[in-house]
Amino acid sequence: MDNTPNAKSANRLGWFIFFGCVIGVLLLGLLATSITERRAESKWATMQIIQPIGEWESDNSKWGVNFPREYGSWESTKQMNENTKYGGSGKRDYLADDPRLVVMWAGYVFSKEYGAPRGHHHAIEDVTGTKRVSAATRASCWTCKSPDVPRMMNKLGGPANFYKESFDHFRPEIKNPIGCADCHNPKTMALQISRPALIEAFQRQGKDITKVSRQEMRSLVCAQCHVSYYFKDKVSSYLTFPWDDGLRADDFEKYFFETVKPNPDFVNAISGTPIFKTRHPDYEVFSQGVHAFRNVSCADCHMPYKAEGGIKYTDHQVRSPLYNMANSCQVCHRWSEKEIRDRVTSMQDKNREMLDQAADSIYPAHIEIGEAMKLGATDAELAKPRELLSKAQLWWDYVASNNGMGFHAPQECARVLGRAIYLGNQSRMETQRVLAKRGVINPVTMPDISTFEKATAYTKPYADAQKAAAAKH
Repeated sequence: MDNTPNAKSANRLGWFIFFGCVIGVLLLGLLATSITERRAESKWATMQIIQPIGEWESDNSKWGVNFPREYGSWESTKQMNENTKYGGSGKRDYLADDPRLVVMWAGYVFSKEYGAPRGHHHAIEDVTGTKRVSAATRASCWTCKSPDVPRMMNKLGGPANFYKESFDHFRPEIKNPIGCADCHNPKTMALQISRPALIEAFQRQGKDITKVSRQEMRSLVCAQCHVSYYFKDKVSSYLTFPWDDGLRADDFEKYFFETVKPNPDFVNAISGTPIFKTRHPDYEVFSQGVHAFRNVSCADCHMPYKAEGGIKYTDHQVRSPLYNMANSCQVCHRWSEKEIRDRVTSMQDKNREMLDQAADSIYPAHIEIGEAMKLGATDAELAKPRELLSKAQLWWDYVASNNGMGFHAPQECARVLGRAIYLGNQSRMETQRVLAKRGVINPVTMPDISTFEKATAYTKPYADAQKAAAAKH
């Protein structure tokens, strides 16, 4: 037997390799067993349907029997303690924060109340409690608030019959807040579009929404509601997306002023300017940003995946990614939470600065045109400044009303607000020419609208006069 030092070392190395292999095999066996168990658990969780779901089931809790994790996270949207600097799920009064809006929307329902959107769980509570709803409100305003809406549209034979009804008509029927049936097929759980306006917008552009990828659907189910829209007329109140010319602010201007030229949403009570109210164009703005360019979906950031045991599921607590950075932002961005928050806030602060500049060029324009009217300026003389002002407010609102304070496409939002500032100032220059013809050389003195109450007191006589004039006709 060879007892040389080299032979002993070789023997020890052999034993080390042997035992190492044994341990490795055991660990691999345990890992394989764990993976098998987790896959089986995941498959069971995916396939086990405890309670069949009806075709038009709108009660979210009944979906929750089969999908308790998703339902549990959805229930968290009732939380109201998450406010970022510019957004979040808590209450926020935009009119108190910025009384200039009362002047810009003088005579319109938005000047009565305009609050930040809260979590999906509060959708019914918020829409039925707002001061903007009255006996004249049409059922169209229910459209994005409940999975009961597709059920009622089906029951009535289509969206047209739903839209033209009164809002109050459906109060007994529409009870369930935004939830499962809004986005999922009850048989296959596949993502689906349940609101006709989005499908119709695609069709008018020659696109087939059924041909999009699953990743695109993870944004389009959000785009059913997080978009701008208008009502075709006061009789049908048919809800329509102004997308025929595209999704940019430029395209909206072309649509409203050239392609379709629908009736305006309202006429400003102070200036007599027709206004097209842009409404939360979140998808439109998002589509022009870097995340959309990189094929990141809305759900990737606002509804990121979660893992529980061997089960991977989507977190349905739809909220700001700033409250869930580890699962949203940091999946792609290897920065600290502080760096991410500072980066986001920096973009939003710059957007806020330009929004203020735009508002400061628009609200005085309404007041100055109003003063020109008091001095006898004719509609013909004021046609140009009103058109410029109408476009300025459309461009401003394209950014002001979308959620995210410009973050989704900061460069595009800066361009849009630059255009709004330019148009607002051009409108004021044209009005100054009209005023100068009537001997007004000095700048018009701006009223004190530093609070919501003061702004409302200033605009009320104009709104009352407008209402009285309308009643005569």
